[in-house]
Amino acid sequence: MPTSANPRPTACLALADGSLFYGHGFGATGETVAELVFNTAMTGYQEIMTDPSYAGQVVTFTFPHIGNTGVTSEDDETGDPVAAGMIVKWDPTEPSNWRATGNLADWLVQKGRIGMGGIDTRRLTRAIRQQGAPHVALAHNPDGVFDIEALVAKARAWKGLVGLDLAKDVSCTQSYRWDEKRWAWPEGYTRREGAGLRVVAIDYGAKRNILRCLASAGCEVTVLPASATAEDVLALNPEGVFLSNGPGDPAATGAYAVPMIQGVLARDLPVFGICLGHQMLALALGARTVKMNHGHHGANHPVKDLTTGKVEITSMNHGFTVDSQTLPSGVSETHVSLFDGSNCGIAVDGKPIFSVQYHPEASPGPQDSYYLFERFAQAMVARRAA
Repeated sequence: MPTSANPRPTACLALADGSLFYGHGFGATGETVAELVFNTAMTGYQEIMTDPSYAGQVVTFTFPHIGNTGVTSEDDETGDPVAAGMIVKWDPTEPSNWRATGNLADWLVQKGRIGMGGIDTRRLTRAIRQQGAPHVALAHNPDGVFDIEALVAKARAWKGLVGLDLAKDVSCTQSYRWDEKRWAWPEGYTRREGAGLRVVAIDYGAKRNILRCLASAGCEVTVLPASATAEDVLALNPEGVFLSNGPGDPAATGAYAVPMIQGVLARDLPVFGICLGHQMLALALGARTVKMNHGHHGANHPVKDLTTGKVEITSMNHGFTVDSQTLPSGVSETHVSLFDGSNCGIAVDGKPIFSVQYHPEASPGPQDSYYLFERFAQAMVARRAA
């Protein structure tokens, strides 16, 4: 941890139980207080740091080599990083990738996010798994001076994510149109042209690549803020409604989102939800959500489709889950995690209304589940033809 130039560690991670980890600080200086989670993805650190679902969380990367492909604005999932900070095994090296326009450490400085390297991330991950996602204070001081008691006290005082509505903090503030499609070689990002299937996407913290997937599936997307009402949505005469991913406690967000969704459901429109959007749909249908011990965060999560028996490898990022035992009559569980059996998908019987807990847009991660966007589009086409 210490170097010959500076005999002291320059970063400190203090857990609420008093555990301390010292390492090398990089990126922005200062302090932040958040929930600590781990992510097992081997790629996509920039997409993870800019995923709005990570609001209020510091991410520990279990893959040791983070930063070696640099950064590029094309990979941002939102305008600025949303994760509170990052913990890595090895300090980021100079990037080696033809798409890179900068390095990770400088990017974190520009974005005001703290990084910490040089620690045993395996030990930290075990602590998260055994104790549950802990509350932490992360500090970076180039002088290596830390008020340990104060850091532990701040970690203990933080109230956590239960009961916290973060969707409004990361949502857009006004509506906008989206027509950019998925990245493809050699063109990169291209625009969808002509009329498409009219989709209203509710932004609880939407990732750009989700919107790109909708556009690539032939959708003409209008994005509305998380606070949109059913009247706001229906005034746009949508052929389908999409419920995005996002951070925080779904029960808190549901206070205003559930009435909107119930108003949309009354019109029998095709509805598709992802992550927090999945949880919002479940709440609107009468189910409940619960906090998980340490959540699911990674790009290698096996999920079984109970309707076909097919197993998909998926990307996940959630700390709450739908309690499948509370699903009402007429709502079926369609997908389950093969790691712990938790709910990963639901559908309303006989209607084009469905959602999944995982991230089929694959940013980062495998592309096994892109068919869900096509299923949503097909449901709108079928309704148009009826």
